[in-house]
Amino acid sequence: MDENGSLYVTDVGKHEVRRYRRGESQGTVVAGGNGSGNRLDQLSYPQYVFVDRDHSVYVSEYGNDRVMKWVEGAKQGIVVAGGQGKGNGLTQLYSPQGVVVDQLGTVYVADPGNDRIMRWPKGATQGSVIVGGNGRGGQSNQLNQPIVHPLRGSSIDIHPNARWQQNGLTVAGGNQEGNGINQLHYPCGLYVDDDQTIYVTDGWNHRIVEWKWGATSGQVVAGGNGQGSGAHQLSCPFDVIVDKKRDSLIISDNSNARVVRWPRRNGTSGETIISNFNCVGLTMDENGSLYVTDKGKAEVRRYRRGESQGTVVAGGNESGNRLDQLSLPHYVFVDRDHSVYVSEWDNHRVMKWVEGAKQGIVVAGGQGKGNGLTQLYYPLGVVVDQLGTVYVADQVNARIMRWPKGATQGSVIVGGNGQGEQSNQLNQPLGLSFDRHGNLYVVDYGNHRVQKFNGNSNV
Repeated sequence: MDENGSLYVTDVGKHEVRRYRRGESQGTVVAGGNGSGNRLDQLSYPQYVFVDRDHSVYVSEYGNDRVMKWVEGAKQGIVVAGGQGKGNGLTQLYSPQGVVVDQLGTVYVADPGNDRIMRWPKGATQGSVIVGGNGRGGQSNQLNQPIVHPLRGSSIDIHPNARWQQNGLTVAGGNQEGNGINQLHYPCGLYVDDDQTIYVTDGWNHRIVEWKWGATSGQVVAGGNGQGSGAHQLSCPFDVIVDKKRDSLIISDNSNARVVRWPRRNGTSGETIISNFNCVGLTMDENGSLYVTDKGKAEVRRYRRGESQGTVVAGGNESGNRLDQLSLPHYVFVDRDHSVYVSEWDNHRVMKWVEGAKQGIVVAGGQGKGNGLTQLYYPLGVVVDQLGTVYVADQVNARIMRWPKGATQGSVIVGGNGQGEQSNQLNQPLGLSFDRHGNLYVVDYGNHRVQKFNGNSNV
């Protein structure tokens, strides 16, 4: 708020800042408002806003890794901090957040990706670290970016009647199968970061590929050195997540029967953290505990930080269809209460195991394989929102289904138009994720692509 009582609010969805003078209901755009982008007249996921005595607006941009200044009445802004890409150099920011400006025009900005607070004097081309910057940790001279929502979950409340556009946008791959940097070859899992960067397990290319928002090609960030079991190689990786606290990728390296930790920045090799494990899906809770499905042993294990053996939290009673059993479990999701949701490929159902439970409850499917609304046919990727609604990739039916908590049948939210490669079709959907804005991402395995289905305004 400025000294006149005008209120300034960032709209992350419209990529703009609006000023509301006292009594106004519509407000006026004072920064951005020209769609998401990196031009000087655009913003990309604006976060915090500050207004100085001259009514200039300063706004941190999560998507562009910069802080912009918009003088009152200006049609475009100027970069006052960052804007040199994501990184940890003194000319760079990494997903900036809180911003404050003093009377000299010096910008102070929270740089959470680098766990530091920076000061950028007026007109400077680089900043200096004033606190933090000593690595991520809990010491008194350190900062630690908090993880505020479950991995692969949504940090927003998804409306029970939310709808998604039926025509998907290809955001990774989609150029036929192949090993080019703009291609994928039977992708399986994905992780969507807060800035809409996508990490995809490119299974038959034995690599993890990072696709930035809006990019037409990806960048190999793990593997890509041919199929093999060396520390610099992967073999048919199935799933991937980001461990933000350690700035690393955690990869289910399926054919090597191991889970690998790989540095997210400039990593050339990985470290095996779990071995002799028929691993498929994996996820992590807010405490840093890792959950991994073992397809062969028909169980899900939780590994707290530092543990080597892990604890069975779902299944573990041999393969079968009883409520205390799993059969070919694949993907796993953990909610805020540490309940485990697991898709069972062979039982055509999704099970929920409350923390400490000896058996699970069926929350989707379980009526035999088929294409009815009470049925699933080889379910795979699974995500659960804050209401307990289950979203599941229904592989053979080429559709994504939503099952409200306690429901005996689901509804189709995208796909279900037969297997195919049109924008409203899927061909064996596998991995599933939402971004922080409620948009839906689907790994379209048979089409060698990742599809994004934008949420309508009420998501």
